[in-house]
Amino acid sequence: MTENRRETADFGFEEVPLKEKARRVRGVFDSVADRYDLMNDLMSGGAHRLWKHFTLSLTGLKSGDHALDIAGGTGDIAAGLARQVGRSGLVVLADINARMLEHGRDRLIDRALPALSYVQADAERLPFADASFNCVTIGFGLRNVTDKAAALASMRRVLKPGGQLLVLEFSTPVVPVLSRLYDAYSFNVLPWLGRVVAGDADSYRYLAESIRRHPNQEALLDMMRAAGLEACRYHNLMGGVVAVHRGYRF
Repeated sequence: MTENRRETADFGFEEVPLKEKARRVRGVFDSVADRYDLMNDLMSGGAHRLWKHFTLSLTGLKSGDHALDIAGGTGDIAAGLARQVGRSGLVVLADINARMLEHGRDRLIDRALPALSYVQADAERLPFADASFNCVTIGFGLRNVTDKAAALASMRRVLKPGGQLLVLEFSTPVVPVLSRLYDAYSFNVLPWLGRVVAGDADSYRYLAESIRRHPNQEALLDMMRAAGLEACRYHNLMGGVVAVHRGYRF
């Protein structure tokens, strides 16, 4: 059964109606928007900055290119893309959540970066013409998408021939001991920190659960190929706690 035929979707460890997932994910990010940087630090021990830096090192972008950052959060990846394409290029920061988009825009405006624009957009139905971007990135956002297959197809559609998609996401540790340690941290420490630091244990519990429901490295690789992307491969970081998947439109 393909994902777009399902009548339900996973929301953490729950199965909810398709339309309900989008509403509930929006509620999570409405709740954490003002503390999104803190959330990333709590979930990664601050390592998310290194993971984003590695992702940016793979873009192959040059001055004058166009790039799209989906689920852009507070704009860390978009800022790096803007530096790569320069004043003659274009970077679009897109997010389905209005509060997250506003937070990212306010943060980046203060940094006076060139070539940036902001669009509220659904990854499953991107409002851009075919073959618009040299590179599309999505960092820690794909696991929150209801129909991942539709999103991957939409991202491929807006890539220019030769363009690259980069998916940075929490994944499946390849070392059993690391997997057990990460589970203990995710399901015990992280919700506690969310409650103590951000006053919201439930949102942090969902984020931990969403990681476990996300396709593993090989499954996501297969999904990218099914979406029409080519030369697909991935890089495990921190033993597979995080992976960067990449694929091209030729």
